[in-house]
Amino acid sequence: MAVSSPTTALDELERQVVDHLFTLLPAHAVGIGLHQYDGRLPELARDATDGWASTADRLLQRLASVPRESLREDRQVDRFLLRLLLESPLFDLREAGELEHNPMSYVGAFSLTPYLIRDYAPAADRVQAIVRTLEAVPSVLEAGRRRLAGPLPKPYVELALSIGAGLPVHFAEGEAFAASAGLADTVREPRAVAEAAIARFLSWLHQEELGRAVPEFALGPARYQRLLFVREGVEASFEEMRKAGAADLARNQSRLAEIAHSEGLPVEALFRRIGDDHPRASEIIPTANRCVEEARAFVLDQHLASIPEPTAVRVEETPPFGRALSTASMDSPGPFDPGPEGVYYVTPVDSKWNPTQQDEWLRSLNRTMLRNITVHEVYPGHYLQFLHLRRAGGSLTRRVYRSPSFVEGWAHYCEQLVVEAGLGLPSHDAEVAQIHDALLRDGRLLVSIGLHTGGWSLTQATEFLMREAHMDRLPAEREAIRGTYDPVYFCYTLGKLAILDARRHLLASRFGGRLQEFHDALLALGAPPIGLLEAMLARPDLP
Repeated sequence: MAVSSPTTALDELERQVVDHLFTLLPAHAVGIGLHQYDGRLPELARDATDGWASTADRLLQRLASVPRESLREDRQVDRFLLRLLLESPLFDLREAGELEHNPMSYVGAFSLTPYLIRDYAPAADRVQAIVRTLEAVPSVLEAGRRRLAGPLPKPYVELALSIGAGLPVHFAEGEAFAASAGLADTVREPRAVAEAAIARFLSWLHQEELGRAVPEFALGPARYQRLLFVREGVEASFEEMRKAGAADLARNQSRLAEIAHSEGLPVEALFRRIGDDHPRASEIIPTANRCVEEARAFVLDQHLASIPEPTAVRVEETPPFGRALSTASMDSPGPFDPGPEGVYYVTPVDSKWNPTQQDEWLRSLNRTMLRNITVHEVYPGHYLQFLHLRRAGGSLTRRVYRSPSFVEGWAHYCEQLVVEAGLGLPSHDAEVAQIHDALLRDGRLLVSIGLHTGGWSLTQATEFLMREAHMDRLPAEREAIRGTYDPVYFCYTLGKLAILDARRHLLASRFGGRLQEFHDALLALGAPPIGLLEAMLARPDLP
């Protein structure tokens, strides 16, 4: 009987690992364009996830038995990525205890957005995916009631209540889409059943769990260090990450003070100046559209990166259910999606806000900041990044794996890149906006470490962001709360610093100082873990 080679063994394991991953994370599959997973939700009952974890253990053992040194270098990388694809959700299930402590794991599982925003399949097929999602809502929430072991962290409960309250409006969007295709009757009943289940779950959360919720949420130093590895392949200590983040914070603060001094203004006056130049509520989406076109032209004129064709970007208002957690976001096409269309979401003014709140929101979405956000989300940020990922192809593993720090680090790096290339000159406003966001991202990294390893309270984190990142209290409080359930929001600064390090070490020696070649090579890697970034980029022969 023929014995399979290590390469053949890895080829077989690759498909098995990816298929197994998608049984637990079908939304990931849909997000990268594998629409055979449309409408699927994971089974979150304890026996189901215990079974998933046991199979993952066996797959990890088989991966470990494939001799690394017998593989081509690119497949050595893939072997490591496959390991992380399994170890990351295992960490969430076993070490972080997400399904026992975080009700957002349940109420956040019901997005219909992938089926509403792109015309990737006949409307009837997409409506069926909506129906399957709605039909699964009661069982997912029942699993949540059985598994959540209170007392729960108070920030998690409060945000779950907020997210859940927005779901009926989101489900109504699904029914409206079905109605436009003459299929409203197929959605109406499952929508009613799903909304009734949501109401019961939220009532239970409010009555049984909110009153006894506790402030404790921290991972602790050991689990936080483990998190760095399973998400990013980083083995350096989080203390090294903290020092790098603190140094970047100091650099940004120093440059902001230098600009203020050169203009004879206090720092806060610089922020007020750009805040004064904001669109009216009715102008937010048209202004964002103009920012997209201007950013695209700037990338091409300055030869910052190639833009794979064809392109297609729509700007729309953030769906109501997502507005509590997002100012703006990019829904990019995945590597398996049939077309290049992406949707750039910008959160509008809420008509229910009082005049002061509406003015504060518009000032935060001033023209300069909106341009900076567009650079991050569209060109040369997330949308351009995923166009390159689609073009690069590569192994199944590379197309499936996404490092948070590579994805967000690239987009955050782009904010600095365009300022270096002269965006907005001779005014300092573009750089002020870029530094404002860089201070926020530095703050996220340091708050994440403080909250989860240093015993920081939410009050301490809020005051740190207000003091060090020049934030108002309300947004600082929201950012601090995000750090409790999303410690990986360190990814913006961690990724940016890794890319800057790689540029400093390799731009001249490997790319002759040519930025476009450096950026195209970087983006051709896919979205590898930051722990491997520079080693992969240094190898010109690595597929």
